Amino acid sequence: MKISSGFDSGSIEVVSIDDAQNIRLRLRADNAAAFHQWFHFRLHDAAGTPVRMVFENAASAAYPDGWPDYRCVASYDRRNWFRISGTRYENGELIVEHVPERDIIYYAYFEPYSHERHLDLISWAEMSPFAQVRSLGSTVDGRDLDMVVVGRPSPTRQPVWIIARQHPGETMAEWFVEGLLKRLLDSADPVARKVREHAVLYIVPNMNPDGAVRGNLRTNAAGRNLNREWQYPDVLASPEVFLVRGAMEQTGCELFLDIHGDESLPYVFFSTAEEVPGFSAEMAAQQARFVECLKGVSPDFQTEQGYVKGRFGEELLSLASKWVAHRFACVSLTLEMPFKDNINLPDGQTGWSGARSKCLGAAMLNPILRHVSGD
Repeated sequence: MKISSGFDSGSIEVVSIDDAQNIRLRLRADNAAAFHQWFHFRLHDAAGTPVRMVFENAASAAYPDGWPDYRCVASYDRRNWFRISGTRYENGELIVEHVPERDIIYYAYFEPYSHERHLDLISWAEMSPFAQVRSLGSTVDGRDLDMVVVGRPSPTRQPVWIIARQHPGETMAEWFVEGLLKRLLDSADPVARKVREHAVLYIVPNMNPDGAVRGNLRTNAAGRNLNREWQYPDVLASPEVFLVRGAMEQTGCELFLDIHGDESLPYVFFSTAEEVPGFSAEMAAQQARFVECLKGVSPDFQTEQGYVKGRFGEELLSLASKWVAHRFACVSLTLEMPFKDNINLPDGQTGWSGARSKCLGAAMLNPILRHVSGD
């Protein structure tokens, strides 16, 4: 048997693979930071062999509360991913027990979203008559920071900003954007058509392509957590935020959505802006209307469970959605999706998945339309 991870978003450290029933692994840290939780690797030559893989350093992961009730994802063809029921967390170790059916199988923390798929999505959007693709500049590693612009700016169209995957291991965020774009650029969809009439959408599908390719959980190539850089972005260490923030200053912002995944909570929820200085009664009413609209169109979304007040403390205005709410006095929300499953609508086969994320992205057009149209 052999384990390899020398591919896009691959990440694991192999301690020992001599015994199929005691394969010892370690979660690899981000390239320039100590965060570790993401894994993605390929197991060779194990068809029909019961394997027991032990992740020795799971207890020191960035979010150890993410392990209870978590199930590893796996795929034979890198297209269809399923959950491994034989996943458990005990004595500080994550243990995955499985009998592969084929000689090559991929295991991952969550369904990956490759850089090649990102480029395919960008190219597909560029072919739409409703969209154009802009490069905002270069990342730390020299990759393009891609933005899809849907609609043409005019005094009657509201600027809407949507960013995703500031934390590269939160791949559900880019699956969400793919679902949103597929509906938004559908010429036959009446909701999409009305959104395009009322708004210009500035969409950054992957804020952190360097971290994504490197197999990082939370940081960019310089070791920066981009969602703590918005108050004072560094042009050299966090150019991704510097570039997006600069473009937003040019366009203005009437609605902002930052798309994420949460390791611990098995729910879909918003992190809202009530704690932001200057949060007004008008902002509160608009936010409530937006939240209730999404709740009405997507049974996956709920408002009972979420982050506790005061979670971010002094870091508050360094977060994207909080900084935008403060700067532009607009509805500005962080959407969180689970790494585990949606406990309100569980799926034993896939848990929360790329497909579920895409459906939620498509559903988000309804509250966006309600917001920009004023209906």
